[in-house]
Amino acid sequence: MGYVSAVPPPRSDAGASDAGAPDAAAGASGAGRAAGRRSVAIALLLGALGATVVLLASGQVWARGTAAIAESSMALSAEGREVTGVPAALAIVGLAALVAVFAVRSKGRLVVAALLALSGLGAAAAALAGASDRAALDAEAARTTADTAARVAGLTHTAWPYVTAAGGLLILLAGLLALRYGRTWPAMGGRYEREGTARPRPRRASAAPDPDRPEDIWKALDRGEDPTG
Repeated sequence: MGYVSAVPPPRSDAGASDAGAPDAAAGASGAGRAAGRRSVAIALLLGALGATVVLLASGQVWARGTAAIAESSMALSAEGREVTGVPAALAIVGLAALVAVFAVRSKGRLVVAALLALSGLGAAAAALAGASDRAALDAEAARTTADTAARVAGLTHTAWPYVTAAGGLLILLAGLLALRYGRTWPAMGGRYEREGTARPRPRRASAAPDPDRPEDIWKALDRGEDPTG
C-alpha cells in the first residue's frame, strides 16, 4: 500500500509572490484614491479661501498720501481696485476655473487646472506690482487740485497688497494640486451617471385572466387576448 502524505506541499516563492501581487496592487490603488480625495478637499479649500482673500483685500486701502491745495493739504487714499483691478478679476476667473475643473475630463481638465494656476500667479504678481504703485494717487491728486501736473506727497503703502498676493498664491497652489491629482478627481454628474440613472424596469408578464372574475375577462378582451386560455 502506498503512503499518502496529509501535509500539503510547500508553496514556491514564485507562487507566493504572484498571490501577493493583487493585494499590493489593490493597496496602491486604495492609497491613490485616498490621496485624490484629500487633494480635492485641500484644493477646494485653498482656491475658495484664496479667491475670498483677494476679493476682500482688493477693496481695502493700498496707498495713502497728501495733495497740496493752496497753502493746505488734503489726505488722499486709493483702494486696491483703483490701483489695479487685475487681482480681483483673476480671482473671479480662478473661482470659475475651480468649479470647471470638476465639469470637464481628460485633457480639458488639465487645461482648466493650468488656467486656475495661472490666475493665482497673475493675481499675486499684479498685487506685488501694485504695492509700490503711485499712479492712482497721482491721478487722484491731479483731479482734486485740478492741476494735471500735481503729484501726491508723503506716499505710503499698506500691507493689503501683500495680503492680496498671499491670496493669489493660495489660488496658485490649488491649481498645482489640480494639475497633479486632477486626473483622479470625480467629475460632476459622474455618480449620477453610474448610479442615479433610472434603469428601465422589466415588463412583467400579464397574469392569465381569472374566468371567475368578469373584470379580468373584460380587461383581457380590451388587450386583445383570449380570456379562455
